Amino acid sequence: MSPKTKSKTPLMRQYDDIKEKHPGTILLFRVGDFYETFADDAELVSKELGITLTKRNNGGDQTPLAGFPYHALDTYLPKLVKRGHRVAVCEQVEDPSEAKDAGRKVVNREVTEITTPGVTMSEKLLEHKRNNYAAAIYWAGGTAGVAFADVSTGEFALSQVHKNQVDDLLQSISPSEILLSKSRKNNVPAELQDHNITFIEDWVYEGDYGYNLLTDHFETHSLKGFGVEDLNVAQIAAGALMHYIQETQKASLGHIKRLQAFENQEFMSLDGSTKRNLELITSIQEGGTEGTLISILDDTCTAMGGRLLRKWIMSPLKRLKPISRRLNAVEALNVNHDARENLREELEQVGDLERLISRICVGRANARDLMQLKLSLAQVPRIKMQFSKLDEPLLNDIRDRLKLLIEVQERIEKAIQEDPPASVRDGGIFKDGFNDELDELRDVARNGKNYIAKIKEELAQETGISSLKIGYNKVFGYYIEVTNTHKEKVPEHFIRKQTLVNSERYITPELKEVEEKILSSEERSKTLEYELFEELRLYVSEFADEVQRIAQALAELDCLQSFAEVSYRNNYCKPAMADDQVIDITKGRHPVVEKTLPPGEPFIPNDIHLENEDEQILIITGPNMAGKSIILRQTGLIVLLAQIGCFVPAKDAHIGMVDKIFTRVGASDNLAAGESTFLVEMNEAANILNNATRNSLILLDEVGRGTSTFDGLSIAWALAEYLHNQPSVAAKTLFATHYHELNELENMYDHIVNYNVQVKEHDGKVIFLRKLVRGGADHSYGIQVADMAGLPSIVIERAKEILKNLESHSLDITDSNGTLAEGAKKKAVAAKKAAKDMDKQEQIEQMSLFQTQLDPRIEQLIDKLEASDPNRMTPIESLMLVSELKKLVENSK
Repeated sequence: MSPKTKSKTPLMRQYDDIKEKHPGTILLFRVGDFYETFADDAELVSKELGITLTKRNNGGDQTPLAGFPYHALDTYLPKLVKRGHRVAVCEQVEDPSEAKDAGRKVVNREVTEITTPGVTMSEKLLEHKRNNYAAAIYWAGGTAGVAFADVSTGEFALSQVHKNQVDDLLQSISPSEILLSKSRKNNVPAELQDHNITFIEDWVYEGDYGYNLLTDHFETHSLKGFGVEDLNVAQIAAGALMHYIQETQKASLGHIKRLQAFENQEFMSLDGSTKRNLELITSIQEGGTEGTLISILDDTCTAMGGRLLRKWIMSPLKRLKPISRRLNAVEALNVNHDARENLREELEQVGDLERLISRICVGRANARDLMQLKLSLAQVPRIKMQFSKLDEPLLNDIRDRLKLLIEVQERIEKAIQEDPPASVRDGGIFKDGFNDELDELRDVARNGKNYIAKIKEELAQETGISSLKIGYNKVFGYYIEVTNTHKEKVPEHFIRKQTLVNSERYITPELKEVEEKILSSEERSKTLEYELFEELRLYVSEFADEVQRIAQALAELDCLQSFAEVSYRNNYCKPAMADDQVIDITKGRHPVVEKTLPPGEPFIPNDIHLENEDEQILIITGPNMAGKSIILRQTGLIVLLAQIGCFVPAKDAHIGMVDKIFTRVGASDNLAAGESTFLVEMNEAANILNNATRNSLILLDEVGRGTSTFDGLSIAWALAEYLHNQPSVAAKTLFATHYHELNELENMYDHIVNYNVQVKEHDGKVIFLRKLVRGGADHSYGIQVADMAGLPSIVIERAKEILKNLESHSLDITDSNGTLAEGAKKKAVAAKKAAKDMDKQEQIEQMSLFQTQLDPRIEQLIDKLEASDPNRMTPIESLMLVSELKKLVENSK
């Protein structure tokens, strides 16, 4: 032991030992009535919580110290965890008197819980309608195993995917914390760097440790019963996650009953940009839920239903049968208004069964939690009654899954007071008559004052001292107080304990006997109540699996009634679902925008027809603010709503099953990753072309705007051709653009059709009609929109002049296999002729003013121009040639 260690106080040596066992955490060290932090933890806590930083004399050193009262734990702990810190709570696990009797200078302390962003049971850290996941990831070559769990509900799942699909999976579950091995500390993938990451020891991922940990927890010989036996990479991630949960919770995890395989093939694929652009659960601008799809759809009455709804929105179904089951159930609830309204009233009385049973299982519940569980279970028969007459298959299935658990309700009802205290250690939990021993102890405790009063009366009569008093303090316990005026009357068997100015205090053997009986009965009563509560808690925890199944059934019922309620209130229609290639929407509306319009302003509905063999690609032109983006997004949302089993905002809708939805909408950059706006745009476009199928839906908005006009037009043109010509990716596509040249595509390709969003121009002003009609727009009205925005008139007039000049030099383009359009041909031929007529030596002499010899690159361009044939060039090749000639002129100046 070093001299420095020897000089530390026993308390600080104990602190250091515990801190060393829990690296990477803030250690809240219980000292009496305070939680204290020391050294670096103290400086961090002082900064994060705004509490005073002081010093503690630690064997001569002045150690930084910061603390707060123990009763403020629920206030300060959530603040630390919300800032991304892991916090270990270290409690005194024995009474100080026990340590003193054993000859020890410090009491025994242990870490009883580690709270992290992803692993917590604290109500102040959990959102009622949102899961709180911790996820673990393990890579093996091109395969990734991902496991995720919500310890507050008992959900535990794993998935094995290609390494490129990890980000999409994580966006579906939005984990609060991600676990990686320490070996990846300096090699964290870019897509994970914005997440809250915790690194755990490498050995946790090695050998059969994780597999054995899982089989030990679930008490099985293998994982075959869960259908995950062959997911070897995912098993490693799941084992690491289970290890982390066990290390942090330090309690029974009996509520984690099942290991589920998260089957990606069951759900529609939504990449990150699609979830973001469609604003499913988070708005692009504010990051909250306002203006999102879930803000419209969530009319759930329970916390479980709210959480399940988020999952349904982020994971639409892609098989016809389960979608139709949901839609039929929604229809039954939609048309039966009384049943739906009564059902909603009963559901509102149900507590969060998933989190209640989880707290009960891990030993963090109180008597009020048990009462809430009882009251919630009592709602089940009332809930079943509300839709018992709706003979619908899915609702019947849910009704069958709603077990009553009468024995649990009766056990709690017999035991717990109607309004029990919050603490489980202060007594007052159980009803009289529940336990004979407890009744006897309570009788002594309750009648103690009567015993004392009786003794006082007897002593007063015996001694003749009418002013005699009996008091109590922590030093002497019960005592007899006699004023000095009457101290001659004090009997000999009174034992003097204290002399005061005007009185004397005494005790008697009889008084001490009564005192011991009274005081011990109070303590024994509290201890017995805690033991009885633990016994009841363990009994209830045995029904965790049944309670969880009831909670899941109620959550599903709640989501279905929410769909029905929202659909009824907002005049949605039931979509016709089919395994075909047709999307046909009549008078479709944007579910969010229609609710946010100013009073009196109607939403203009629009029709959309898409099918792979006819109108596969719709080129949609029109000015800014006309509503092109809204039409794209509402189409995507209508398809998504249909495939989560909800009615849709339209007069009528036929939805052919879609396997994926892709969006390329808006302009943004990723400066942290060194990606420009255009690079982000191209990354998203590449993702679409590499992953789309014939059964996908693609929504493209202004592709190519992040670069020059020629480059952007070329890319947009080529992308549209590719989506049309490549059978494997010939998906149904809405393509909104300002490049009016793309209207030419309709004349070249069988499955491309032009549409535009109508506007009217009056006295130089633009009137937006918001109506999608057949045919292409001829210009974008950008200057008129700029005028509406308030640009100075001199800027507007100059812009009109420039536009007029630019439009006089416009290009005409035809298809990729045919002849170059007349306008482009003439310009290319003229350029070629001018180059041929120019004397090559004269070029060199002119350029020698700036350089001694002809740039080899210019020679190459001239050679390329001479070798070109305008009659055989594609539109893209023609535009590239013009661009190269322009660069030649600029470099020659």
